[in-house]
Amino acid sequence: MAENNPELQAKLQELELELEEGDITQKGYEKRRTILLSQYLGPAAVEQLQRDLRVNSIGSEGSGSRTASLAALSGPPQAPSLELPRSESPYGPPSSSRSPEYMAYPPSQVGRFQEKQLGIRANSMQRQPSVSSETFIPRPQTPEYAYSRDGTMVGSNFAFNPDTQQYDGNHGSQGGDVSRLSTMLDAQQGYFSDFTGQQMQDTRDSYGGPSRYSTGDAFSPTAMIPPPILGHNDLPSGAVESMLPLEPRDLPFDVYDPHNPNILMSKFDNIGAVLRHRGRVQPRQIAFWVLDSKGKETASITWEKVASRAEKVAKVIRDKSSLYRGDRVALVYRDSEVIEFAVALLGCFIAGVVAVPINSVDDYQKLSLLLTTTQAHLALTTDNNLKAFHRDISQNRLKWPSGVEWWKTNEFGSYHPKKHDDTPPLQVPEVAYIEFSRAPTGDLRGVVLSHRTIMHQMACISAMISTIPTGHEKSDTFNSSLRDASGKFISGAARSSPTEVILSYLDPRESAGMILAVLFAVYGGHTTVWLEAKTVETPGLYAHLISKYKTTIMVADYPGLKRVAYNYQQDPMATRNFKKNIEPNFASVKICLIDTLTVDCEFHEILADRWLRPMRNPRARELVAPMLCLPEHGGMIISVRDWLGGEERMGCPLSMEEESDEEDKQPENPNLVNGYTSLIGGGTVTKTSQKKSRTELTEILLDKEALKMNEVVVVAMGDEAKKRTNEAGTMRVGAFGYPIPDATLAIVDPETNLLCSPFSIGEIWVDSPSLSGGFWQLQKHTETIFHARPYRFVEGSPTPQLLELEFLRTGLLGCVVDGKIFVLGLYEDRIRQRVEWVESGVFEAEHRYFFVQHLVTSIMKTVPKIYDCSAFDAHVNGEYLPIILIETQAASTAPTNPGGPPRQLDIPFLDSLSERCMEVLYNEHHLRVYCVMITAPNTLPRIVKNGRREIGNMLCRKEFDNGSLPCVHVKFGVERAVQNLALGDDPVGGIWSPLASMARQNYLLMQDKQYSGVDHREVVIDDRTSTPLNQFSNIHDLMQWRVSRQAEELAYCTIDVRGKEGKGINWRKFDLKVAAVALYLKNKVKVQPGDHLLLMYTHSEEFVFAIHACFCLGAIAIPMAPIDQNRLNEDAPALLHIIADFRVKALLVNAEVDHLLKLKQVSQHLKQSAIILKVNMPNTYNTTKPPKQSSGCREHGLTIRPAWVQSGYPVLVWVYWTPDQRRIAVQLGHSNIMALCKVQKETCQMTSTRPVLGCVRSTIGLGFIHTCVMGIFLAAPTYLVSPVDFAQNPNLLFQTLARYKIKDAYATSQMLDHAMAHGAGKGMAMHELKNLMIATDSRPRADVYQRVRIHFAPAGLDRTAINTVYSHVLNPMVASRSYMCIEPIELHLDLSALRRGLIMPVDPDTEPHALLVQDSGMVPVSTQISIVNPETNQLCLVGEYGEIWVQSEANAYSFYGSKERLDAERFNGRTVDGDPNVRYVRTGDLGFLHNVTRPIGPNGAPVDMQVLFVLGSIGDTFEVNGLNHFSIDIENSVEQCHRNIVPSGSAVFQAGGLVVVVVEIFRRNFLASMVPVIVNAILNEHQLVIDIVAFVIKGDFHRSRLGEKQRGKILAGWVTRKMRTIAQYSIRDPNGPENQITEEPGPVPPSRSSTRTSRNGPGSVKGSIGGSMLGVQMQSLSLQTSAQELPSMTGSFVPPPGVSEMPGQPYPESIPELATGSTREAREGGSDDTPTEVRKEFPPHLTDSPSLHYSPVDARGVFNGESRPANNQMQYGAEGLSTSPLPDILVPGRSSMDEAPQPSYANKPFSTPTAENPNPMQQYNEPQFGNGQYGQGQQQVETGAQHAGDRWSLPSQQHHQTPQLAPSRLRVANRDDREDEDWRQEAIMHMNFAGAGPDSYSKA
Repeated sequence: MAENNPELQAKLQELELELEEGDITQKGYEKRRTILLSQYLGPAAVEQLQRDLRVNSIGSEGSGSRTASLAALSGPPQAPSLELPRSESPYGPPSSSRSPEYMAYPPSQVGRFQEKQLGIRANSMQRQPSVSSETFIPRPQTPEYAYSRDGTMVGSNFAFNPDTQQYDGNHGSQGGDVSRLSTMLDAQQGYFSDFTGQQMQDTRDSYGGPSRYSTGDAFSPTAMIPPPILGHNDLPSGAVESMLPLEPRDLPFDVYDPHNPNILMSKFDNIGAVLRHRGRVQPRQIAFWVLDSKGKETASITWEKVASRAEKVAKVIRDKSSLYRGDRVALVYRDSEVIEFAVALLGCFIAGVVAVPINSVDDYQKLSLLLTTTQAHLALTTDNNLKAFHRDISQNRLKWPSGVEWWKTNEFGSYHPKKHDDTPPLQVPEVAYIEFSRAPTGDLRGVVLSHRTIMHQMACISAMISTIPTGHEKSDTFNSSLRDASGKFISGAARSSPTEVILSYLDPRESAGMILAVLFAVYGGHTTVWLEAKTVETPGLYAHLISKYKTTIMVADYPGLKRVAYNYQQDPMATRNFKKNIEPNFASVKICLIDTLTVDCEFHEILADRWLRPMRNPRARELVAPMLCLPEHGGMIISVRDWLGGEERMGCPLSMEEESDEEDKQPENPNLVNGYTSLIGGGTVTKTSQKKSRTELTEILLDKEALKMNEVVVVAMGDEAKKRTNEAGTMRVGAFGYPIPDATLAIVDPETNLLCSPFSIGEIWVDSPSLSGGFWQLQKHTETIFHARPYRFVEGSPTPQLLELEFLRTGLLGCVVDGKIFVLGLYEDRIRQRVEWVESGVFEAEHRYFFVQHLVTSIMKTVPKIYDCSAFDAHVNGEYLPIILIETQAASTAPTNPGGPPRQLDIPFLDSLSERCMEVLYNEHHLRVYCVMITAPNTLPRIVKNGRREIGNMLCRKEFDNGSLPCVHVKFGVERAVQNLALGDDPVGGIWSPLASMARQNYLLMQDKQYSGVDHREVVIDDRTSTPLNQFSNIHDLMQWRVSRQAEELAYCTIDVRGKEGKGINWRKFDLKVAAVALYLKNKVKVQPGDHLLLMYTHSEEFVFAIHACFCLGAIAIPMAPIDQNRLNEDAPALLHIIADFRVKALLVNAEVDHLLKLKQVSQHLKQSAIILKVNMPNTYNTTKPPKQSSGCREHGLTIRPAWVQSGYPVLVWVYWTPDQRRIAVQLGHSNIMALCKVQKETCQMTSTRPVLGCVRSTIGLGFIHTCVMGIFLAAPTYLVSPVDFAQNPNLLFQTLARYKIKDAYATSQMLDHAMAHGAGKGMAMHELKNLMIATDSRPRADVYQRVRIHFAPAGLDRTAINTVYSHVLNPMVASRSYMCIEPIELHLDLSALRRGLIMPVDPDTEPHALLVQDSGMVPVSTQISIVNPETNQLCLVGEYGEIWVQSEANAYSFYGSKERLDAERFNGRTVDGDPNVRYVRTGDLGFLHNVTRPIGPNGAPVDMQVLFVLGSIGDTFEVNGLNHFSIDIENSVEQCHRNIVPSGSAVFQAGGLVVVVVEIFRRNFLASMVPVIVNAILNEHQLVIDIVAFVIKGDFHRSRLGEKQRGKILAGWVTRKMRTIAQYSIRDPNGPENQITEEPGPVPPSRSSTRTSRNGPGSVKGSIGGSMLGVQMQSLSLQTSAQELPSMTGSFVPPPGVSEMPGQPYPESIPELATGSTREAREGGSDDTPTEVRKEFPPHLTDSPSLHYSPVDARGVFNGESRPANNQMQYGAEGLSTSPLPDILVPGRSSMDEAPQPSYANKPFSTPTAENPNPMQQYNEPQFGNGQYGQGQQQVETGAQHAGDRWSLPSQQHHQTPQLAPSRLRVANRDDREDEDWRQEAIMHMNFAGAGPDSYSKA
């Protein structure tokens, strides 16, 4: 079409281009395409294209695939890329919109059909390029509930809304006017007009549950699984052949009353009318017998009595209940109360109310739910039940269901009308009753059954029963069933007695038990004998009762019949002699109806030949009639063997043999119109001269392998199938029979709704007037399950067409052979697995299907000691992973003797059991098991299936997803099962390698480079005096100027805890105070310029005076927060190390801190620690009350010397603390301080008219600037609020902000959390606060803004005043949102692209796992940001992220005291392709710049803004398979996946090449069930398989005083086994016997953290590092040991408390790049640590070892090009790394801390080892990065040392052949038997320690 219309083609291409460029959305594209097509094509073509496939519209890297419309129009230039949508149903868990790394779906009918039609190969068959978009096939868009259903569903919407249609009492006859277009739904049966009660639009969780199939795009009902596979030979030349629905058979005659052949049953509209008829016509005939478990008659009732009692119930309901017609009435009876139940049910029918049978009498929760759901206000029951209820409710202290009246029907008596015709006329609603049943998922759903449905089902059953040949009626050759024109039998009555005796032990209150035993009995006037189910357990009793009552119809199930038949086999005489003188005789039995979902052929032979025949029934084989009922859909019968005939009309071949016989006789058979091929696949059928009877139970032998591909290959049929039953690779399946009359049946692919091709397995869809119209109050479920419409392909079109027929989806999988139904199992009992292979160079993928019962059979037969088992598949990471559940006695911890101790689990045995199951299933079925979970017997959730309690695998799946299975052991097989693992562009080099960078650059070819603009402000004008402030070189001079200009104005004022002002200090007084402190220090302390003074003050004016006194003395001020007496074990060593490292001359304090230090506890601790550490404590000086001075600083000669303002002269040292108490010291000079003030003033538009507030973090960063210097710079007063006072009274801060109209304030997210938790600030007027700066040093928390905005909205805080500031240790304001006047910009980023280094914003609705990030603002004045590749030093392009480099006057000068080139390089970043003169500071954080436009200009003019997004520290990332993962994102996934995980209670790190997750939990029960939840969450969202999951109980997870995770401590604690793990599970390497679970019941000895189980020698340390981490050899060397791989994210070892560590002060937040074990610096070539900080110490006993020597990076370090021997290279490429020998702290089981460390100050910047300080390397315990200044070894690898080829090997890899890189997964092999030395070295190399690596602590 399009070739003939070039104009249309051009416009479609233009539209395509717009979509590709992102100018329009997908929705807009489809809309405009439809409009275009409608202009150029006719309406028929548009209608066709409306249903078209939506195809890949944005090809990746130029794939340029066209839309389906274009493809269909213009021939085959490009294949439509076809993939199926994902499901949100429990059968296909919600998919993470799959990562583009893995998009090859198995070929489908659609794909193959298009291949055939269009001559192309669908793209879905090839792996997609790394960045592409997924495509979907939409359902043709019809209105949600308004299908045009001509002639079938007119005006219906399934909502059961009583307001839309008036009740019409006239029900049409059941005759031939039923519309054939859709039999199930007659004109009024689409909904039930008499429903009262509002429909529930939002289904409660407790009722209904998830849909069995997806309710989304109709084309993919359940999961993103393709349609069944067709072989190439199966495709005829034209179209995909679909097996059309079977045409319905008609009832060959009208149904008459068995007791009066002249009465047509169709004259009765409902069962109530029939009952009245029975009461009149058969008054004395027994209606019901009730027997007890011994076979004794306990009750009976005649039809007259039934009718009169039912009339009485109806009369009472009508007269006394005030219910309306159609209201619901609950029937609460026990199964043995059959008569009472039947009377109440029929009474409801007559009264015109809707009965709700409730069969779980003892289940209070279910009873209450059903009463509420159905809005039933009346419940009918018996006196006994009511008493039992009363007792239970009192005992359990429950409440009676409210608003329900309870009536005892057994006390009602009978109804006796005064006159003969006084019976009120019947006016019944359309609905008869609502049957509630549980879906396989365990959810309750009510199925609504109408009177017409019941009557039609009854007519079918009656017709089937009446035509059963008994063998007695053949007195002549005339057909006894024929009638004359008036409808009378020609040959007289067909039977001697018209009354059937129905013997049933099924539950009479539901499903088939109620239909046959109650409703059919009334309909036909038959007698029901009901017995308890346990009757069958008594040998001979059941047979005796059959004989005694001359049963004609047996209603049974397999469990009962098997019990009876096997009892008879064991002891025939017990049955024969059960009653003296009475031999069992089954001659009266016509049929044995067996309620089941699957047919048991083998048992049929036993039942017929070894039980029925010996009991004297000559028709034994004909009696057996399995009956296919739908227990979930009202229990209606849809198939059972019958003798009605009419099967020729179904439109399908009825017999293979017939077909082949007739082929010999005539060339063409007009009946075979569908082109069916031969059924015989692997054998021949022996032909018999005589035709098989079509009424026989057909049996077929199927090929098992073909079943896996959904194909039906019949190997043999009939008798031959029985003979060949035991053939290997085959499976015997039995048929039910033809569908019941008037039923249309189709076999449909459940995943795609496409009609299946002949001889393939699909879901059975059925449509019949005998079926219900829908669920009660579940509108969408009704739509998708009861009114489903299938698709089919038609020749010449690649688009599937929707059939007009509507069907009920049964959820049963099976096939149709010879017109008969074969069921293989429930939809839920089939699991899927994807298989992939390469054929002729082309990647192929398909799914294989396995039925759970086949897997269970294999396991039960071959694996010993298994009690029961089940299986299901979990949809994880875009594929289906099989999970096996096993119940075994070995998993029980029940005491052996009552009252004894619990039995210990035999973990090795459970392990071998799991492995055996995996092996069996792989060998027998080629099923690759994902995990095996083991539980004790009878602990898995059960459902009742065909009368037997079985493990409910859907309930198990539900609990599996929740992590609540009672599982004691879990074993994974991820290597074999998980295929869908992503690989980066350079799996070896990582995302920063030249190869990966080049791939990104090619993708982002035309994009700009990422760098910000810069706003240089050379001159800053003082708004008070209009003086340029840049003429002042230091803050002291500016202070003196303020003193001279505005001496009497307020300078400082303290606000106390009650909000009262202290005595204000003016500028003159301020000068005097500073002078007094300075003179006190000069004279008393003898401070000289260059001396180090440690200032430890509470937040006070004294602190400010001391700072300025240090400035004017030329001393180096080191502010530090007061130590915390509750954390002395951290703070004391840290304080002492600062004193030692910085040669602190004096400790300056105020009165409060002086008092604190003199406390006995504190002073003794400090004194003892100082002795141990050999540190001399300096004197402490209290500067609170220095001698008063009457003149200021200048008068005393306290002025700044020119040398002090030179660049590089240290004036101030800011000491930052990471959450791990690691110290970072940053040096600032006077120029830095002035620049910081300038940036603050200009960026925040600060003036002297608004005061400044100082509160938190006053020793560092913005807190220091605001507290100590900003007021001086602005000439504004400064108000001080103590953080301690704020903690007590959070309102204080906001009161101060409001009272003094402060415009700009600094805060942290922790203090705001504290304030909001206490409800502070709501009543204040905060409209004057224009800029609340919330400092963050990493990725901003997305929730902070919203919570602050909502909390402070009542206070008038403007939403644009809440601003994030990106604060870094080297620059406290790198970017800020201040005065941007817009709310935070939020982006949702595609995680799979992010892992590759790309930024791809996506729609969160389509990408549920997208990462939400908020911007950190724009660059402040005099600041420029560039985003740079941290290895190549090239500017990144827009669309990728890189390291944030900052150029600003406000950058810190250096790390204090560092002489290391690696540290210096942090301050000397120069880009390769940018301005070489610009010198950057490298932050070590990853981020990107993003341009946005907002209408904030004058008159709403758009303004372009460039904002910075911070993603996190390089140190918080790690690489696997060349993809970069942010540990914070993985931790978020873990923390949200299970309710037992403590908030912020997980840590992810790499150690020894393994990815380890440590999880903190509340409760320790059934941890094994949590493991798969954690593994799946990470696999699903991050496409990453973790290696080890370790659990710690709440409280054992290391946290700082601010609640931040101490990752380094957690890592070190885990590696050294000092962390008290209560259980540890290995995920990978399932074959390694050492890598399994360690469960520890009690407290752990101090020497270790895991129970050690020695097996086969000392090498096996179970659950410890030896077994689970360091003993593994990484086979995929290239995946793990590259020079360019990002190191593991946690690299530093942290000593246990008590050993020298850093203090964490009360307020500092973590510093991003130093987050525990940061690997960022390993790449960067420098650490944020200052050489003056003390590193995390190793335990002191290490200092005794002469072979251990801790030193910083080699003098030449990574900057020399000399190559070293291979085994001295760290995995991550730092030079000069030696791995010998491992520090003792790493040796498993070694005790620590025999002695204390002895650090002291040394000449080289505090890093030269001495006797006093053997461990200076702790200052460098961040890994160093390579390449150029990064120290990366890639270039050196290529320069060619003698060991270059083996340079990056681990010891375990140097002497072994390494296998080739596996394409899709990483394998971890067992540990071998090499010496301990190798694995120790491996560990140290993998661990990413401090600084330059192991050389640092192992050089002799």
